[in-house]
Amino acid sequence: MDIVFDIGKVLLDFDFESSLLRLIPPQEPDPRARLAKVLGDKDAFERGDIDLENYLAHAERELGPAADREAFMAAWRNIFTPNEPMWESARRLHADGHRLLYFSNINPIHAPWIFEQYAIFDLFSDGLCSYLVRAIKPEPEIYQILIDRFSLVPSNTIYIDDLPANAATGESFGFHTHLYNLHQHPTFETWLTSVISK
Repeated sequence: MDIVFDIGKVLLDFDFESSLLRLIPPQEPDPRARLAKVLGDKDAFERGDIDLENYLAHAERELGPAADREAFMAAWRNIFTPNEPMWESARRLHADGHRLLYFSNINPIHAPWIFEQYAIFDLFSDGLCSYLVRAIKPEPEIYQILIDRFSLVPSNTIYIDDLPANAATGESFGFHTHLYNLHQHPTFETWLTSVISK
């Protein structure tokens, strides 16, 4: 079978807020409001509607002088921790001959850096990044692009995502879809076994 993985909160846990707040001096007024303005445009950035240079300039304006581009990009990347149980699942699925694909709402600060930083992606045949195709989950368009690009047969495809709206669109296309909770990995394993053994 083909196995399609979301990245955030599935393969990697993340925490944007803690990392980025360190860039804002404590004496600055209302640091969380400043951060909210930066993260408020994240979907547009991940859809490719805002290019890298403009997003970096926007972040510098909102976060203040400590958030120069180098510091901001380092903080933006320093949000991830591996989800080891899912990594073990991915290793086993790869060893069993399944094709692994990533499918992520992601931006050009994280990609391709993320694929070079974390060895788990060496097991993946390929994948789809939202900003490169100018569409994001849960928009149906990006699911159709995924199906067409990788010649997926939905009835023979497993899709794992942590967000209900994304999972719902996956289900509407006929994928075997699991709404993943990284704190309940054994539930996923039980579900996975039931699907693969059919």
